[in-house]
Amino acid sequence: MDPRQPSPAGTLLREWRRRRRLSQLDLSLLADTSARHLSYLETGRARPSRAMLLRLSAALDIPLRERNTLLLAAGYAPAYRESSLDDQYMASVRSALETMLTAHEPYPAVVVDRLWNVLQGNRAMAVLMDGVPPHLLEPRPNVFRLALHPEGLAARLSNLDEVRGLFLDRLLRQVNATGDADLRALYEEVSFGAPADVTLSELAIELFYPLDDFTAGTLRALAGAGSSSG
Repeated sequence: MDPRQPSPAGTLLREWRRRRRLSQLDLSLLADTSARHLSYLETGRARPSRAMLLRLSAALDIPLRERNTLLLAAGYAPAYRESSLDDQYMASVRSALETMLTAHEPYPAVVVDRLWNVLQGNRAMAVLMDGVPPHLLEPRPNVFRLALHPEGLAARLSNLDEVRGLFLDRLLRQVNATGDADLRALYEEVSFGAPADVTLSELAIELFYPLDDFTAGTLRALAGAGSSSG
C-alpha cells in the first residue's frame, strides 16, 4: 500500500468522524488515544489494531453492521454475528416479538429489518394489506413503499402530507446515522415532501418485554400484587 494514500479503514474512519461532526481531537479524547495517532490512522501512516477500531467504533456510535465493514476494511474478521430470527437461540426474542405484536391488536404492528422490510406482522395488518397490489407485497412488503406509494396506502390517507413528512424525516435521520447505501437508495426512491410538524417528528415510543419465562412470570406477579393492593 502506498503510505501516502489513506487506507480503506482510514477513509471509513474519517467519513464516520465527519458524519458525527467531531474533530480529530474530539474523537481522540472520546477514544482515549492521541489526535496524532488518529491522524496517522486516517491517512494510512499507521495500521489500526482490532482493539483500537472497536474502541473508535464505540466512540463514534457506529452501528454493528458498519463496525464489521470497518474491521473487514482493515483486514480483520467481523466482530458481530448476523443471525436469522429463525435460529434456535432466538426463540426468546421471537416470543417477545409475538407477544408485542399480539398485544397491539386490534391495531396493526410489524417487525421490520434494517431496510424496513416486513418480517412479521400481527393479524390486524391484513386489514391494511387488503387491496394492495402484489408488486408492493413481494418478495416482502416494505413499510415505506406501502405507506407512500400511490398504489399503496397513500391513496387512503387523509393526512398523507403529515405521514409522508414524519416517515421521510425518520428515514433520513437513519440514513445520516448509519451511512447505509441501501437505506439512502430507499430514501431517494420514496422521497418527496417534508416534515409537517417538529413535535410529531421527534416523538418515539419505547416498549419493554421480558426475554425469558422467569422474568415474564415475575413481572406478571408483581403487576398482580400491585392491582390487588390497590
